[in-house]
Amino acid sequence: MPLFQPADIRTPVLHQFSLRGKIVAVTGGARGLGVEIVRGLAEAGADVALIYSSSRDAAETAAKIAAETGVRVKAYHSDVSNRSVIAATINQIAEEFGYGRLDIIVANAGVCANVPSLEYTEETWNQSNSVNYDGVMWTAQAAGRVFRKQGKGNLIITASASAIMVNLPQTQAAYNASKAAVVHLAKVLAVEWMEFARVNCISPGYIMTEMLTNQPKELIGQWLARIPAGRICNAAEFKSAYVFLASDACCYMTGANLVIDGGYTLP
Repeated sequence: MPLFQPADIRTPVLHQFSLRGKIVAVTGGARGLGVEIVRGLAEAGADVALIYSSSRDAAETAAKIAAETGVRVKAYHSDVSNRSVIAATINQIAEEFGYGRLDIIVANAGVCANVPSLEYTEETWNQSNSVNYDGVMWTAQAAGRVFRKQGKGNLIITASASAIMVNLPQTQAAYNASKAAVVHLAKVLAVEWMEFARVNCISPGYIMTEMLTNQPKELIGQWLARIPAGRICNAAEFKSAYVFLASDACCYMTGANLVIDGGYTLP
């Protein structure tokens, strides 16, 4: 079966961006970039399942976005690093929230820690990779099974500009390597799943979220000096890119990695 094509490819372009009636799930959706992804997809008309692991106010966040957008947004607790747990959550979302359907999933959950490469232990190495790499794979696997059964689906992975360059001056080998791995994983899955799903990545540069603000303050000036755009991005500036990849506006795009970093990786 060829890659999905909308019934009417001449639908007016703004209508192609609509996600009205779509069922979406977003891992890591309760904070930082994830909240803006959830908000953007809801603003485009999708019903969104917000998957979280540790946020105390995930249900309140979901309810607030639902009230603001007029669509269904519901929080689901899960653990992307546990294959059986995230699979059960995704199946639950498809069956209960989606009434038997799941159109799009955003594998967005991620963690970052600064550890010199000579000081990693099995535990600290696994802390990053179990979420950033294994978590993406287990999320993708569970979603892919739903997509294959439906005959159509859309997986979007949040990678990082760190997948294609080495950040300075922080030391984060596990984070960088895991993000590079998921970019290539997306390409592999895009080819393997061509008959029933599209798979793409978004690789953000520095974003003003907790992942960045929890870093040592002296690093921010050094990062700014290396960003041609001259500023750090607000998470809300990314939501339209996720809507684009989730929509029929890019129905022929698969295996791509959209780098959105204010020119950081260009010099």
